[in-house]
Amino acid sequence: MTNCQKAFFRKAILLCVCLFAGNTVFADDQASPPPKDETQQSTNGKPKVEHRASRPLAKEVPMDTFDATSHFDWGTYYDPKNVFCGKFDCYGILGFDYESFAREKPTTKQITKRYRSLSRHWHPDKSKHPEAKERFQKIARAYEVLTSLKSRKEYDDLRYDQDAYYKKYGSEVVFSFAPQSDLIFVVMLILMVINVFVYFAQYNRWKKVCDRLAKAAIEGWSPSQGGSSESKGLREEALKILAEENGGNPSNDGKRGANNKKGSKMSGKEKKEMENIALRPIVQKLAYEITDFGAGFHKPTWKDIAVVKMAIWPYHLAIGTAWQVNFWIRRIQKLELNDDERSVLTERAVGHVIWEFSNDTEKQAMVKLELWKISNLKEWNEEREFAKLSKSEQKQYKLMKKHEKMN
Repeated sequence: MTNCQKAFFRKAILLCVCLFAGNTVFADDQASPPPKDETQQSTNGKPKVEHRASRPLAKEVPMDTFDATSHFDWGTYYDPKNVFCGKFDCYGILGFDYESFAREKPTTKQITKRYRSLSRHWHPDKSKHPEAKERFQKIARAYEVLTSLKSRKEYDDLRYDQDAYYKKYGSEVVFSFAPQSDLIFVVMLILMVINVFVYFAQYNRWKKVCDRLAKAAIEGWSPSQGGSSESKGLREEALKILAEENGGNPSNDGKRGANNKKGSKMSGKEKKEMENIALRPIVQKLAYEITDFGAGFHKPTWKDIAVVKMAIWPYHLAIGTAWQVNFWIRRIQKLELNDDERSVLTERAVGHVIWEFSNDTEKQAMVKLELWKISNLKEWNEEREFAKLSKSEQKQYKLMKKHEKMN
């Protein structure tokens, strides 16, 4: 081989080596982007310097080792009104520790992940645990509180501020209502109490009249003192009974009750006092035997029970309304008052008690006086007050009236 050929082959081999090296460099340039220059043009045309050391490094996400099956510690929270999660901590229910939040608070994504894990485990359709339903509801409530920005902020703010909780939601005392009582039992109890009260009220009214009548009969009250024909008749009857018991002499018992000193004599006042003492048990017995004094003062019976009165009341109301309507119709027709209307109007004028305690003769006299007229009623009342006065007081009253007429 000549020198020219040897030189040619050397150049050919060198060229092949160069070509091979150039292709390798080009491939490396396409696989990785070319390094940036330290100086680049920014948007406003000024150079921008960027260093590789200033780039933030990607953080490694720690693995969540939470186990829904073994999580039972829910913590505690001051929530007596059950505004949030009751006595449990909403964070503790979802497996978070509030005391570790100084480093990092859980995000909504983390809260949702814990909620899904716990809800799948404690769902009543999947778990046979006896408290599965209650736990599932608490888990859902904790998720609702912590995923709302407003409720979560309030929950965090009130965590250690019981005074603020008290001002907004009330005290820590939780009131609970007792089981509802049976309505029928309550109504029956109320009716029974009312019936007993009405019965004894009627008995007390009747007893007062008996006691007053007995006192008037024993002491022999005159009309001016409050006595009546009934008290006078009751005393006379009691004297007859006392006379029969003493063998025809009503004063024997009084003599036996006096001092037994020989030659001692009782005055008229002492005799009367002893007679009254002897009459007291007889008069009281006779007075209590009277069951009805009229005007509603009677010994109570089954008709005075409140239930019976309430049942009869609509009937009396209907009768009274019908009478009043008929009365006004007759007044419009300008008809004269009949006997029934006169009696009713007189009873209304003098009062039901006075009317019932009056006998038939006294009632007829009051009707004739036409006491439903104000002037006649006023004059009648003055006469009744005058009759109650003593003789000396009556004389003074007449002199006063005569002096008024002269002036």
